[in-house]
Amino acid sequence: MVNTFHLEIITPMSTTNLGQVEYLRAPSLDGLFGVEAGHAPAIIALDVGEVKVTQNDKTSYYATSGGYAVIKREKVLLLVETIESSSNIDSERARFAEKRASERLHDSLMDKVRAKASLERAKNRLIIGTK
Repeated sequence: MVNTFHLEIITPMSTTNLGQVEYLRAPSLDGLFGVEAGHAPAIIALDVGEVKVTQNDKTSYYATSGGYAVIKREKVLLLVETIESSSNIDSERARFAEKRASERLHDSLMDKVRAKASLERAKNRLIIGTK
């Protein structure tokens, strides 16, 4: 029995082929879900949060801003607006984004929905950047 599946991450700017992985955990709109080899086919809406990937018994973490997971028996496609590896997150830039979003959230002239979404993404990047 094969204990891995193929994982590709697709954004508007790039496609990343991670190859064979053992496990994927991602944030759906209804909470976290996990995928292992042989998972039932599904399409799941993703939320802002942490994507965890286990490959060759090593774990990697990514910050995502949402999208879709297309799950097939032997392959998973993450179709996301953005994704960033924990090792590539610039903490200073993320702190600045958090501060700016927080200020906009309290500014009566700014769009509160957009400011709240920006704040959520910045906080997520800060958390993932520490892993």
